[in-house]
Amino acid sequence: QVQLAESGGGLVQAGDSLRLSCALSGRTLSTYEMAWFRQAPGKEREFVAAINWTGGRYSDSMKGRFTISRDNAKNTGYLQMNSLKPEDTTVYYCAAAPYRGITSRTSVSDYDYWGQGTQVTVSS
Repeated sequence: QVQLAESGGGLVQAGDSLRLSCALSGRTLSTYEMAWFRQAPGKEREFVAAINWTGGRYSDSMKGRFTISRDNAKNTGYLQMNSLKPEDTTVYYCAAAPYRGITSRTSVSDYDYWGQGTQVTVSS
């Protein structure tokens, strides 16, 4: 059974940093691409970043502040978030899918497995 478990969310002040983790179980991460999305109440789930063996890919609005990485030995992916803003407040989800191409995918429908989400709250 494939499971993803996020951790690392919390309450921080504007300008602070957080690192989210996503642990994959039931599969070997080295054969999967991993992504992060976020979703605010009443809005569609939004692409944040994705990573495969060629590197990371980012939403334009988060490029430069967020960094996605992975540790295949630990079967865990990460999202380092710097210079956080109040508008970054929402639930963050990690997702995974077997590699299917060279370019990381950015659509919700591209990913097969999802975590339960972790809340990030940034106060002003």
